[in-house]
Amino acid sequence: MSNKMKTAVLVSGGGTNLQALIDSIDRGDVQSAEIVCVIANKENAYALERARKAGIPAKAITADFEAGALAFMQECGAELVVLAGFLSIIGKGILSAYKNRIINIHPSLIPSFCGKGYYGLHVHEKVLEYGVKLTGATVHFVSEEVDGGVIIAQKAVEVRHDDTPDVLQKRVMEEAEWVILPRAVELVASGRVQIQGRMAVITE
Repeated sequence: MSNKMKTAVLVSGGGTNLQALIDSIDRGDVQSAEIVCVIANKENAYALERARKAGIPAKAITADFEAGALAFMQECGAELVVLAGFLSIIGKGILSAYKNRIINIHPSLIPSFCGKGYYGLHVHEKVLEYGVKLTGATVHFVSEEVDGGVIIAQKAVEVRHDDTPDVLQKRVMEEAEWVILPRAVELVASGRVQIQGRMAVITE
């Protein structure tokens, strides 16, 4: 019987962060977690195809998402939930069932460019509009406050003068998101993250 933490991944789109996590598990960079199911809130999410190619049970749930997702995750024995490009707000039922066991990747350095309305390409549009020199990505625990949970990991990425939102989005994914999400999953799954107040204390 595997002693790896059974992990559910929630997605909405192409699933590039899901793929980064699958690849990290395959390489052995993530040794303490295994993906037991992938759930999308959109029927045409390509992430579902990525999951199926990797032999992972995958399902699209478009009606009564919270109840359906919770039932499927529990059926699969999920102990940890990863939001990997999931563009909806998590409801109280899932938050309660997986308290301090839900993590999210956000494409900016929280607390900048986060909260309601800040998701997907819009984040990078606002970064360029504001003219900051650094952006990046953040992995954090999910709480009832949107993008307000305890931060686990962050990585900065340079903003260049000729960036477009699409170009910046790609760089943030490649240089930050795909690096820190697998790392954070390994840290949480291996029991090396403890929440103390507003801080995530990481032990070696």
